[in-house]
Amino acid sequence: MGLWLAAVPALAQRWPLLAALALGLIAACAYPPLHLWPLGLAALAGFVWLIHSAENWRQAAARGWCFGWAHLTLANNWIATAFTHQAKMPEALGWVAVPLLCLYLACYPALAALAAHLLARQRPPWAFALVLAGAWIVTEWLRGWVFTGYPWPPLGLMLLGGWAQPGAAMVLPWVGTYALSGLTLLLAGLLLAALAARRWLAGAALAVGLGLAMHAPGQAGGDSSLRYTLVQPYIPQSEINDGSKFEAQFARLARLTAPGGGKARIVLWPESGVPDYLEDGYPARYYLQMTAGGDPAFARARIARVIGPRSILLTGVVNLNIGQRADGLPAAVSARNSVMALDGAGRIVAGYDKAHLVPYGEYLPLRALLAPLGLTRLVAGSIDYVPGPGPRTLDLGAHGRAGIQICYEIVFSGEVVDRANRPDYIFNPSNDGWFGWWGPPQHLAQARMRALEEGLPVLRSTTTGISAVIDAGGIVRGAIGPGKADKLEGLVPAAKPPTLFARLGHWLTLGWAGLLIGLGLALPRVLALARARG
Repeated sequence: MGLWLAAVPALAQRWPLLAALALGLIAACAYPPLHLWPLGLAALAGFVWLIHSAENWRQAAARGWCFGWAHLTLANNWIATAFTHQAKMPEALGWVAVPLLCLYLACYPALAALAAHLLARQRPPWAFALVLAGAWIVTEWLRGWVFTGYPWPPLGLMLLGGWAQPGAAMVLPWVGTYALSGLTLLLAGLLLAALAARRWLAGAALAVGLGLAMHAPGQAGGDSSLRYTLVQPYIPQSEINDGSKFEAQFARLARLTAPGGGKARIVLWPESGVPDYLEDGYPARYYLQMTAGGDPAFARARIARVIGPRSILLTGVVNLNIGQRADGLPAAVSARNSVMALDGAGRIVAGYDKAHLVPYGEYLPLRALLAPLGLTRLVAGSIDYVPGPGPRTLDLGAHGRAGIQICYEIVFSGEVVDRANRPDYIFNPSNDGWFGWWGPPQHLAQARMRALEEGLPVLRSTTTGISAVIDAGGIVRGAIGPGKADKLEGLVPAAKPPTLFARLGHWLTLGWAGLLIGLGLALPRVLALARARG
């Protein structure tokens, strides 16, 4: 660590922007699947030094931007894999799209660096780290909702431990994800300050304490009385829209789901799990490609036979919104990425429509402007998906209250639960087949963070992996790895009482930001006055 800290100033003196780029890349290696968190913290310590040593606001902002661009580009490299699963745009565009996206995302680290420089450039390193941490919290919170938001990945993700250990992320119920990111940066800054001041004992105590926290065994909670069967059917992305594979996909789902032993249970199928339209009332031509003879009633009935009379199914489906074409004929004018609840008699008893849609994946922004230029969605289809109203809880009677978050909706801290009607568990169906090697483990990790934050179990059913059952303490009770067709069965983990974050939401986030900034600005003056009087 001492050699590392000695090398950073030398690099920064000659090539500060290159140093920022290198530190950003290194810090991204702290996330899954590499999870080299000690290396990530060392990189963050170097980043704090770089910003603190900036001579003016332009240097601070430029260094923050370069760090953020490299960091977020590497961390989000999985997005490029999505371009290999579609035919309308060249695959190489994916490797251009990610760094282009991060040109914008890097503005948020730049803003944090700029704010810290303007507020605390004359403060000692430890106080500067407090202010930078508070500013980072605010900018990461902004990144989570401005222009529909894209918070993937939060900096605090690097402090989440292994599947059986929440790691330092055990504090999430009391701070929330974005505040954990700020505290991660603060920890790196305090390590830097201790070592730079040659306070070896303090630095060692911080490092040892963090190491113990990262490897402390988690405490598994109890179980509810709700029984589940969670299925990962392994539907490769190349087969998702291949009509010749639909019947084989359903047969695989049916084999893994049945028999249920006649017991009451919740059956969980993934996003894109059912290719058939299950709603009635569409023009007949939309049912022609169905595997179930073009009859939605028959499709629902055969699903009911698979799950059994005492069960209920939660599954991802596509629903259509029917309107009129210019010639007056009825036609689909938009679609909904949905979860439907079907009971053991084949009746649709509840539903949820995805609210956080993926730009360019599920809809084309500014379609009237971009479509004539040849741009299109990555997902097959000529109509856009439309968003649902946001988090809601489905009351499934004896099968409990289910909160639904489809695919990457689960990464939006503070936006996954209807706080007026708290669920017993969150169901997170997903299709992670788009996202290569880096995406699925990061997706699972962020689902674990939601479980910790909200004090609720999360059940993830995916098409290709990683599917998992996560208890309310963030511990993975069971998982199915990538590339496998399998199922998990058991009792749904019990929910905890609402956490402090579940009660306060992002008021808590902003409170932590204000506290850290306030301490960074006030404590040096208080200590100076105390020394003067003493």
